[in-house]
Amino acid sequence: MNPINIIVGINILSLFGANLDGARRGLKSAVGELKEKPKTWLQKYPPALAALILFAQILGVFGIGNFTVPAEYENLQYAGLLVYLLFSWFQIYALRSLGKFYSQDMVILKKHELITSGAYRFIRHPHYFGQLVADIGCGLALMNIPTLVLLLPETVMLIMRAAKEEAMMKKHFPEQFAAYKKKSGFMIPFIG
Repeated sequence: MNPINIIVGINILSLFGANLDGARRGLKSAVGELKEKPKTWLQKYPPALAALILFAQILGVFGIGNFTVPAEYENLQYAGLLVYLLFSWFQIYALRSLGKFYSQDMVILKKHELITSGAYRFIRHPHYFGQLVADIGCGLALMNIPTLVLLLPETVMLIMRAAKEEAMMKKHFPEQFAAYKKKSGFMIPFIG
């Protein structure tokens, strides 16, 4: 097995543990404390697509769905691996920056606070940004066709989901969110 595939596989296993811990903390804090949880397809389809991409990446670790790269393009795979490793862990940092306010669902809790520190200092949606860039990196590292193809719908869905979250934050934290929006970017620092 290719060493890149082995490293991606080990990282996927490591991320499972980090994601489960964050999800468990978020679930404990969210049960019974909801102020708003919109009923929208954006609650289910983006996470379902992320799960499908993860499944494609797991298959890619075993060489399924990958295309063979000529030796002169091998550096692209190594660059993709580096991007994948950095941004998959940046995504975990963003999740942990939310602390008890993390949830897989788009929710506002009764005692919710607007997080503007940690990964959220310069970007309002660092978790989604990290997910997109990590998926690009993983797709390139493995040269996994399904991952690369699914990036377009994933990008569209995550932008739509982030816009919905912004509307919720604007509603529940009007002045604080307006000030935060002036000094942070949508998914890229200082842009949007």
